[in-house]
Amino acid sequence: MTDERDYLFQNYVRAPLAFTHGRGARLYDAAGREYLDFIGGIATSCLGHAHPRLVAAIADQAGRYIHVSNLFRIPEQERAARLLVEASRATAHGRKLGLDRVFFCNSGTEANEAAIKIARKRGSTSGRHEIIVTHKSFHGRTLGSLAATGNPRYHQGFGPLPEGFVFVDYNDLAAAHAAVNDKTCAVLVEPVLGESGVIPADPEYLRGLEALCRERDLLLLLDEVQTGVARTGSMFAFHHYGVQPDVVTLAKGLANGLPMGALLAGERAAPGFVPGDHGSTFGGNPVAAAAAAAVVEAIDDELLEHVSSRGAELVAGLAPLPGVRLVRGRGLLLGVELDRPAGAVVDACRERGLLVLSAGPDVLRLTPPLVVTAAEVEQALAVIGEVLSA
Repeated sequence: MTDERDYLFQNYVRAPLAFTHGRGARLYDAAGREYLDFIGGIATSCLGHAHPRLVAAIADQAGRYIHVSNLFRIPEQERAARLLVEASRATAHGRKLGLDRVFFCNSGTEANEAAIKIARKRGSTSGRHEIIVTHKSFHGRTLGSLAATGNPRYHQGFGPLPEGFVFVDYNDLAAAHAAVNDKTCAVLVEPVLGESGVIPADPEYLRGLEALCRERDLLLLLDEVQTGVARTGSMFAFHHYGVQPDVVTLAKGLANGLPMGALLAGERAAPGFVPGDHGSTFGGNPVAAAAAAAVVEAIDDELLEHVSSRGAELVAGLAPLPGVRLVRGRGLLLGVELDRPAGAVVDACRERGLLVLSAGPDVLRLTPPLVVTAAEVEQALAVIGEVLSA
């Protein structure tokens, strides 16, 4: 008998589980079994499932119009852009930080492609096209973002990849300095390496990269596809570091699961695109833009403090568990380095009603919705503790 799954490309390894609905940080399958969701769509469902404010915003916009194209003004898109620019402004480490303009697309990969293009466009007048990137990074799966990704396993079978990317070690400022030459136009880096084990950047490293970019007239591009939209306890991770990037890329939590990516640019990069340089048929779609606006409006100081508090509770509860070597990350983007394969722990947690993820062979990744409660954190810790003690 043919299974409907047979009509799909078999390019995902899917758990034998399908959900019918969710609420907050909980999901339910067809049999009515409840699961505590500490994956959050891989750091995407930031307001959780079926958030009333978000549902209302999406339903209202879908009931008015869904698409008109970027040939016309889209008020919902303009509003989302204003809210993002305003949210980017902060005073941190005695500096006023912020970005000025927004380009909307459909995903993190597309946002990073746009960042690559805007950097090369700026450098084209002086013959500069190379971008310094890091080993162990992940920037996406289209050919440009894949070429910028510092993990060879994602490259296999897709060569030759576009040239113009120079790889250096993460958190190695001296290596970045040494890699700059007369062809360099930008540095692209994640504030936290997500896919390679949730490894945060050293503060001195990011600040040093900013200084290097100012000194050599390069653009500093920060990939905040995972870290942005309050995931780390601040609206943007660069707020934690007191660093002023020229470009920031966002996606994942931006529209709480609707396809939405964004590139935010400051004054050194924003003039880079002019009509005809770049575009997207669906980018800034009115429904996705309405969702993004609802998400950004929901993120206030109280929620940011909530994220930091729940993250601290998780770190404190995870650190003493058997088999835990190290807990790292920020806010509700955490990696738990184990003394055993993470895959088996993921499976055992799922059997007990807790959904978690891995980030490498021995790292457990926890990215619950930002609205997760203290009681749900306690429940998750109990399950993980039970699995690790078994």
